[in-house]
Amino acid sequence: MLEAYEILATASGEYQEVVATYEERKKSRHRTKTSAGVEIGWFLERGRVLEDGEYLRCSDGTVIKITAEMESVSEVVSGALLELTRAAYHLGNRHVPLQIGVQIGKESDAGFLRYQHDHVLDNMVRGLGLNVTHAKKSFHPENGAYHGSGHGHSHSHDEDGGHTHSH
Repeated sequence: MLEAYEILATASGEYQEVVATYEERKKSRHRTKTSAGVEIGWFLERGRVLEDGEYLRCSDGTVIKITAEMESVSEVVSGALLELTRAAYHLGNRHVPLQIGVQIGKESDAGFLRYQHDHVLDNMVRGLGLNVTHAKKSFHPENGAYHGSGHGHSHSHDEDGGHTHSH
């Protein structure tokens, strides 16, 4: 089994790939398989979430690229910032991992909230006057306010929000 202890922002040359959900990417100790079927275990500092596009260096020198898996998410898109902020407050009050971003559209920019699909939360958000849709997208929630390595957020550049990048 490959063992990884180091995270790299970039890598050159050949690499293997692991496609992982948010729940898997947030684990500090995790055992899985690469896309080629090779077993790997990573051993990282607690509280560190692996981001889409990061790399792991294994003890034998093998490099593994992390790719965020497409997951079932609920998404709220709105230009009504007060309502969107209110929804973010209520979701955060329930300690729901939440991705917050801006979606660039043809007519105007709109904010979005994305969380792992949950019909109870969907009903709560609808009760706040917002529309909820379901999709299969990669999920990149905010790190906590006290997390030392900054935060991630996404900007979608097309109408359906399919392209995101992390800062």
